[in-house]
Order: sequence, then C-alpha cells, then structure tokens
Amino acid sequence: MYVAVKGGERAIENAHAWLAEERRGNKDIAELGIAQIREQLSLAVNRVMAEGSLYDPDLAALAIKQARGDLIEAIFLIRAYRTTLPRFGASEPVDTGAMACDRRISATFKDLPGGQVLGPTFDYTHRLLDFKLAADGEVPDAPARAAETGDVPHVTGFLNREGLIEEARHDDTPPRDLTREPLEMPADRPLRLQALTRADEGFTLGLAYSTQRGYGRNHAFVGELRIGAVPVEMDIPELGFAIEIGEVTLTECETVNQFTGSKTEPPQFTRGYGLVFGQTERKAISMALVDRALRWEELGEDNVGAPAQDAEFVLYHADNIQATGFLEHIKLPHYVDFQSELELVRKLRREAGVDQVQEAAE
Repeated sequence: MYVAVKGGERAIENAHAWLAEERRGNKDIAELGIAQIREQLSLAVNRVMAEGSLYDPDLAALAIKQARGDLIEAIFLIRAYRTTLPRFGASEPVDTGAMACDRRISATFKDLPGGQVLGPTFDYTHRLLDFKLAADGEVPDAPARAAETGDVPHVTGFLNREGLIEEARHDDTPPRDLTREPLEMPADRPLRLQALTRADEGFTLGLAYSTQRGYGRNHAFVGELRIGAVPVEMDIPELGFAIEIGEVTLTECETVNQFTGSKTEPPQFTRGYGLVFGQTERKAISMALVDRALRWEELGEDNVGAPAQDAEFVLYHADNIQATGFLEHIKLPHYVDFQSELELVRKLRREAGVDQVQEAAE
C-alpha cells in the first residue's frame, strides 16, 4: 500500500474522493449514463469487451465510466471482475459461416453471393468535424435494411475449391486456455490467437503495419471482413444436445497471403486470421496480419528478424494489462532501492576522485 506519503491511509482516501469528484465533472452538466455509453460509444465498449475477455456491454460501459474514459484502465477493471465469476461450462465453437452480417466486404472478389455489404463504416466519410453533432440534433433514420442471414460462405472457400489456398487445419485437441493458465513458450497457433484477440489494439496495429512496410515480407489481401451476430450454443449433458443460450457480435477477418511454396507444399495462398468481440475491424485485420507473420516457421519461410515474426516478443508484450502494471509500478515508492543506487554512485565517484577534482576546481 502507498502509505509512505504524508498522511498515509487518509491521503489515499482523499485521493479516491478527489478522483470521484474529477470523474463526475461539472455537476451543472447531466451525468453520463451507462446506457448512453453503451449505445453511443459502442466502439469503445467493444474494445473493452475484446481486450477484457468478457462479453457484457453493460459492464464494459460501467468500466469506461468508472475509468473516466481510460480504456486500458477499463479493461483492467473488466479483467479483475472476470476473475470473480464462476465458470460452469464452455460453449460450442461458433459458426461464423451462419453469421447475420451487418458488414461484409472483400478486397479480393468483387462479386460475392449476397453482394458486398458496406454496413456502418467510417471508410467513406470525409473525416471532417460534423458540427451538427454539437447542436444535439436528431440523426435521421437510415434506410431500412436487413442483416444477411442464413449460410454466408467464406470467400476463401472459392479459392479452396481450386486448391489455390492452404487447407484450414482441423485439430480436435483441446487448446490451452490463456484465461486460466499463464502463457508459456513455445506457443502453438491456438494459444497465439487467444493472446492476439485480447492484445492491445495499438500494439497489434503497430506490428501489423511493420509487416506491410517490409519487416516480415508479408503482403496480404483482405480476403473477407465480416461483422455480425452469431448464435452461441452450449451442450447440456442432461438433454443430450446443445441449445442456444444467446448471441454475440463478432468481427472476423481472413487475409490471403502470397506463398511461393516449400519442399512439401505447392505454390498457393496462405491464411491469416483474426476474430474479435464486437465491431473491432482495425484490430481484427491487425490480428490477421500478425498471425500470418508468426506462422513463418510452420510454413518453412525464412525468419528475417522482424519483430512480428518473434512469437516471444509479440506475445509477452502484447497484453496491455501486464504492460501497464509493469510500467506504472515504477511510480510507486522505491526509496530503499534508490538509496542503495545513490550510495553506490557516490562510492564510485569517490573512488574515481571525481568529487575531489570538482571541489578543487570550485
């Protein structure tokens, strides 16, 4: 506990009170509600759910409010709360091929079954401040639309029919659970994907960008990016079959990457994969690029020493909660450590005669 400051525990209590006052802000302005954050800051809510490993929009909105908009602090709150929850089972793997798509685009095939669905996106906006929003004006309703439902085949399936892309590998071995056991090396692909899906968005984006700039020689196309709701099913032993217990919104990205072939594989395209809670497409694309870069050894490629190819570097530094904890601990009292360092430097200076020379010069 931070009791070395003047006042001890009372100082800490006062700091908490001051924090609450700052969080509330000017009381002449209406307080921000959880529902407002959930509905109007949904992309922030989605990021907190994804990196907090807990799908609950209301709790994510509460965490954002409590953290004064600091998303990493909000993610920390969600992670901490998650550890208190009982675990009573596991869901079946979700079928993204049956996603009710609000957005579905491909940079590789223009004509898709069902067409390209632009959905709610910033891609075609002019990035100009809209001062109408400052006037609190009502936004007109968008034209009526329906999410694409039923069987929505993945674009990579078209390439797979001709044998132009690697077969998706299926392994029934239960993957290690990163939320229940610490990360250990070497990490297989399922474990890497778990780490990447809740990795810090900015860190993952930076790594993905580095692969595009040549640090990994990994040029990719977005085979498909889709956003929508998928049902979640859970097997009930007493019933003998799985039942639907709800649905979650996911962002899925599959990249198509060049591959010249190896001794055992013919020239073909390879895959990168990203799957994230909510509408989080920048993160999903970044995740897919980094996933592909980390597969260099599996595919028999050269390691050019790029950061995104180093699994230990990527996975041990991608978690923003671990990074935050280690970084911010240095602002806590280290008086004893510093005093020992101080005495050591003074001793070295005396032995080198530095202090005597300075005193003589003065």
